[in-house]
Amino acid sequence: MLIKDLLQLGQGSVVELDKLAGEPMEILINDKLVARGEVVMVNDKYGVRLTDIVSPIERIKSL
Repeated sequence: MLIKDLLQLGQGSVVELDKLAGEPMEILINDKLVARGEVVMVNDKYGVRLTDIVSPIERIKSL
């Protein structure tokens, strides 16, 4: 998802995931890896538990 798309989300917006609960996923901003996590279910809602955040130096190197 691009930042411009993220900024257009509002209350009630739905972001579809292609992963199931418990599966690992990468969090990308403007096609750049910023974190890794896993899909979780909390009170019948999906969320993402961050397991690793890419360091600022690694993010700069990927530019």
